[in-house]
Amino acid sequence: MAFPIHRLRRLRQHESLRRMVRETMLSPADFIYPLFVVEGADRREEIASMPGQFRLSVDLLIKEAGAILALGIPAIMLFGIPDHKDERGSSGWDPNGVVQRAIRAVKQQVPELLVITDVCIDEYTSHGHCGIVKNGKILNDETLECLTVMARTHAEAGADMVAPSDMMDGRVAAIRSELDRSGFSDLPILAYAAKFSSCFYAPFRDAAFSSPQFGDRQSYQMDPANAREALREIELDIEEGADIVMVKPALPYLDIITTARRRTLLPLAAYQVSGEYSMIKAAAQAGWLDESRAMMESLLAIKRAGADLILSYFSKDAAKLLH
Repeated sequence: MAFPIHRLRRLRQHESLRRMVRETMLSPADFIYPLFVVEGADRREEIASMPGQFRLSVDLLIKEAGAILALGIPAIMLFGIPDHKDERGSSGWDPNGVVQRAIRAVKQQVPELLVITDVCIDEYTSHGHCGIVKNGKILNDETLECLTVMARTHAEAGADMVAPSDMMDGRVAAIRSELDRSGFSDLPILAYAAKFSSCFYAPFRDAAFSSPQFGDRQSYQMDPANAREALREIELDIEEGADIVMVKPALPYLDIITTARRRTLLPLAAYQVSGEYSMIKAAAQAGWLDESRAMMESLLAIKRAGADLILSYFSKDAAKLLH
């Protein structure tokens, strides 16, 4: 008989014993912290839909970068919010754009911190879409030209890694070719490989003023119903030269993370997106959840599912608890 010989509670009696047999561990080194950078100086604007998150000017972002590194977090992901937007998102590939200046400043002042940059034009376009628009249609191949130039200007500014998030077909290969041609063959690409068309991005779009001005993003971001297609996207990005692949969002797609982990030897990232963060924050503020426990449990679930790296707005708070 299995009972009472097998009593699984025996190894749960004491905290020290639970630590000894714990299967999944979180570390500050697992985290990448997303940051929003804006024009100007001494600007620190709290994002209403993301309590505790801010839009920062470059001078304040440098100070934040130092605090992040001090917590043992190895990397940040930069998202730019320009003063000027147009139909092609041209400020996104301006060599003196807000992200490009932020890269240079961080690498000069906090050189040990890895700077990863989001490569997508949605934050820079007047229409809010991730691609060039013509007659209401998102043009794939024309958009690749914008993305390759953006990635190159990030590399020239000193970025340690670029992360295309647009979901245009062929963009990893196009960016890899441009980086190699421009002398950046050693610069890695973190590909948003399986990025789903999700309502959980809403607070981010509020933060970056990047909501689509017409339609939606379902013609290029993935259908949440499709798992096999997600694996095809991941495989194609690997074939095109991605060094790290990512699933986004994280918690609603733990099954995708787990399946991807079994199928690839590449490092696997997952993005705990703004909506996941804001839900926990809102529930905690209402007194419905213990914020710290919900935060750590959600991050642990992402790691347990198979993610090596976790992009999360909770990174700083989690790192403090892990120290």
